[in-house]
Amino acid sequence: MRTKIYIFALLLLTGCSTQYANKDITGQIFPSVVGTTLEKKSVSIPGDFNDDLTLLLIGYKQNSQFDIDRWLIALDVTETQVKVYEVPTIQGLFPEMFSTVIDNGMRAGIPKPLWQGVVTIYDDGEKIQAFTGNENASNTRVVLLNKNGEILYFYDQGFAVDALNKLRMALVEHQ
Repeated sequence: MRTKIYIFALLLLTGCSTQYANKDITGQIFPSVVGTTLEKKSVSIPGDFNDDLTLLLIGYKQNSQFDIDRWLIALDVTETQVKVYEVPTIQGLFPEMFSTVIDNGMRAGIPKPLWQGVVTIYDDGEKIQAFTGNENASNTRVVLLNKNGEILYFYDQGFAVDALNKLRMALVEHQ
């Protein structure tokens, strides 16, 4: 019985998403959205970002974590200096209803010192997905913002060394 409930919940969580075509959003202003860190603090993106440059690693599916991890490891190994936020972004009513379960699952898998850098988006999930597109939803959306919320770099094709190098060049250009 419990298995049937989980399967039903999974279908509800994944079956109600709207598909949006991918697009290049470089040069645009990131939409104002609100999320919550795993520390349970509200964050307005991009409004609460005070650094000159901020990098968002946006994931739309649980499978996105693999791609996000590759980006995080590459940024660490190359000693890339930029404030980074992981932004799990889920659209729809049903994920919001299960947000506590989802967030607790993330807390269980992410070390506590990193919780302030993970901002989950539920209410505005569809807004972000419509803005960036959500085709190939397992790929991370890599978004470099300046302090005005302008997108200086965008990439959504999955981790690639060439993309990392272009991101690093964009960081140098805009510092």
